[in-house]
Amino acid sequence: MTRFEATLLAVGRSEIPGPELFWMSDWDAWYPLVFQVVLLRDAGVTVLVNTGPGPDLRALNDRWSAVLGERAVLHRSPGELLADQLARQGVSPEDVTHVILTPLQLYTVGNVLAFPAAQICLARRGWIQFHTTHAHPHDDRASSIPDDILVHLVTDVWPRVRLLGDEEEILPGLRAWWCGGHHRASMVVEADTDAGTAAISDCYFYLDNVERNHPIGITENIAEALAAYQRVRDTADIVLPLYDPANFDRYPGGRVK
Repeated sequence: MTRFEATLLAVGRSEIPGPELFWMSDWDAWYPLVFQVVLLRDAGVTVLVNTGPGPDLRALNDRWSAVLGERAVLHRSPGELLADQLARQGVSPEDVTHVILTPLQLYTVGNVLAFPAAQICLARRGWIQFHTTHAHPHDDRASSIPDDILVHLVTDVWPRVRLLGDEEEILPGLRAWWCGGHHRASMVVEADTDAGTAAISDCYFYLDNVERNHPIGITENIAEALAAYQRVRDTADIVLPLYDPANFDRYPGGRVK
């Protein structure tokens, strides 16, 4: 049976106000986020869940600072570029066989073109929403897929783009299901590991969202979020929120065991 080795890679950090993390709560608090890429490896297969923000953070930070102020901007420490993180794991861009994007945002798609052999997997629902919505308060085009990346995705890279249905097996031991909640392109990625099934997603920012059944505040649909949390509690052995700093306390060195 396929069993993936999962490694968490930090690719940037920021802070958000309490109500963005916990719906209608903690109005006077700010919480740290660590943006993470999940590296999944098995024999002959190297998968990335997200690709992190690109080298230039200005477009992303201009948007975030305009909404939340300078405290919310994304910072990247030396060595946190995805290419540097992968090199420390002995992974070259050519080694990556699959990239899974959840959701479609500047902080997930920024390096997607760096992997010349990878199949690029994303939610069909999110792709349709991106291409059919002219105005959306949360999923605007410029902050979802910038034009310089989009042009390649719909031309030379298009043969490697795989649009995922609501429930899909990507590879043996690796599945994705559409959850919504956070964005229209949000999914839960399930990877079978030696420690059990890991549920990786952006629809929960902290483990507390799932364990306390308290949805993120920046949710597009509370009912979708709560349904996703229930399913994850029922089916997953390991819950991996893509922004929780405590992941690195629970899994020293980012190694999920």
